[in-house]
Amino acid sequence: MAVTDEAIIRIKEMLLSGELKAGDRLPPEKELSERLGLSRSSLREAVKALDLIRVLDVRRGDGTYVTSLEPQLLTEAIAFVVDLHQDSSVLELFEVRRILEPASAAMAAVRILPEQLTALRESVKAANEETAVESLVAHDLEFHGLIAVAGGNNYLCSLLDGLSSSTVRARVWRGLTQEKAVERTLAEHLAIVDALERQDAELAKALMVVHISGIEEWLRRASESF
Repeated sequence: MAVTDEAIIRIKEMLLSGELKAGDRLPPEKELSERLGLSRSSLREAVKALDLIRVLDVRRGDGTYVTSLEPQLLTEAIAFVVDLHQDSSVLELFEVRRILEPASAAMAAVRILPEQLTALRESVKAANEETAVESLVAHDLEFHGLIAVAGGNNYLCSLLDGLSSSTVRARVWRGLTQEKAVERTLAEHLAIVDALERQDAELAKALMVVHISGIEEWLRRASESF
């Protein structure tokens, strides 16, 4: 395990144990590095990474604080950044989603039932820019699941369900860190539903490619920033 990853995990343990809570100020760098048995440079890199994903808030001239995010989101984001350091498989999963989900959307465009289209619209209406990150992720999972079911291929539906649930952490992290992620996601979802309603398979397919590719490209850039 990389030293920086170890430092991130140690900070995560402090959050889980309650030693650090939302709003708490971290001990000075020298004191914390000695307590964790880590070098100041590795601790500094860990803090930089956790500041990027909004787990920590570095305030110049004041100190470093734990953000007010819910504990579940804090630990989920930390777990994801460690996974991304150690394993590129999440990027490969998005590559597979980019291949399969547009095909699923095209199939749904010619097979979707009126009640399925209604369910999709209700799903989109249920989310807005004020929706919490965890609720937005739940909406995203439901949205893609409804389209897969509407495509009418049970094997593809099952495959996409497994792929989609495996990328939850990436969705959470994007929601925490990317500006206007909620607004962008909902606008893309609405455009896909409109294409499905018009039974425009090619447009639905193209819009889904853009939707999945946007997350994939953001993830690649984020992974290169560490």
